[in-house]
Amino acid sequence: MVSKAAYTIIGVNLEGLKEVLGIWIGEAESAKFWLSVLNEIKNRGVKDILIISVDGLKGFSEAISSAFPQTEVQRCIIHQIRTSTRFISYKDIKAFTSDLKKVYKAVNEEVAQKELDSLEEAWGKKYPLSVKSWRDNWAELATYFKYPEEIRKMIYTTNYVESHHRQLKKVTKAKSIFPNDQALTKMLYLATMDASRRWTASVRDWPLILSQLTIYFKERVSRYVI
Repeated sequence: MVSKAAYTIIGVNLEGLKEVLGIWIGEAESAKFWLSVLNEIKNRGVKDILIISVDGLKGFSEAISSAFPQTEVQRCIIHQIRTSTRFISYKDIKAFTSDLKKVYKAVNEEVAQKELDSLEEAWGKKYPLSVKSWRDNWAELATYFKYPEEIRKMIYTTNYVESHHRQLKKVTKAKSIFPNDQALTKMLYLATMDASRRWTASVRDWPLILSQLTIYFKERVSRYVI
C-alpha cells in the first residue's frame, strides 16, 4: 500500500466568495511541483493573486515568486506556532506562549521585532530552535503586519484549507484504500462540489476588505472591479 497526499488551493474572488481552484494527488513537494500547480491555475484563468497564505510546504514560496512575482506571501502563523512550541518543555509552555503571543499580536512589525528580541533574550539559550524558526521565516511571517485587522484575519492562517481538508477526511476515512489516483480524485472532487455549494456567503466584512485591498493594490484590483 502506498500513502499519498492530497493538496488543494482555495481562493477568495473579488465577490468575496471562496473557490477551490484545484485538487492534486500524490506528487512530491518541490518547487517544480508547485510551479506546475500554479501554472495550471494560471492557464485556467487565474489572472492575479494579491496575497497567498501558505503553511511552509517545501518549494512553494519559490514557485510563487516565479509564477506570480507580484504576489505577497504570508506564512501561516498557526503552523509556525505549532512548529516553534514542539521544542518547548511542558513546564515552560505557558510562559513561552505568553511571551510569543506578544510577537504575533503586535500592532505593527516594529513592535513585533522588539518583542521577538525580548523572546530571544528570555528563551533563546534554552530553546534556540524555537526562536530561530521565527527569525529564519520572518520575511513571510511579518507580511500581515502592514495590513488592517480585517485583512489580517483573512491571511494570517491557512484555516480555509484546513477546514476543507477536515471535510474531505470525513468522506475518505471510511475507504482508506483506492484502486488508483483517479478514484481518489473523483471522491475528493464530489466532496468538494458538495461542500462548495454551501459557500454562498462572502467573507465577513468583505466590502470593507475590498475597499482596503483597492487602496493597497490600486490598479491590480480596480481593473477587475466594475
